Amino acid sequence: MILVVDTHSGIPVYRQLMEQIRFHVASGLLSPGDEIPSTRSLSAKLGVNPMTISKAFALLEEEGVLERRPGLPSVVRRRQDDRLKATRIKQLEDALRPIATKALQLGLDPEEAVGVLRRLLETNER
Repeated sequence: MILVVDTHSGIPVYRQLMEQIRFHVASGLLSPGDEIPSTRSLSAKLGVNPMTISKAFALLEEEGVLERRPGLPSVVRRRQDDRLKATRIKQLEDALRPIATKALQLGLDPEEAVGVLRRLLETNER
């Protein structure tokens, strides 16, 4: 699992970590039962305060993404298929929102924008 933080982005580091871990889970890069690096090791690797890592992990646990186990590494929680699909759709919506705004600013109608996305999807399938 590769995690990167940008302390100059204006987005709190714990939020950056949460978004990246959610993405790794939704995309299948992290599977249910996969262990997450410890707070200490991740803190040392990223140069981030351990409390920041702990906050991200605690919030992901509340969301049902991670499962904390006392004395053992945290793991990706098992999820139902319908919840996983909803998570994937949410990830895609979040990524497409700025693109939809850009399409409208460029004066493209929705059908033209969808056509561009469809063409890109089809060319990337190959």
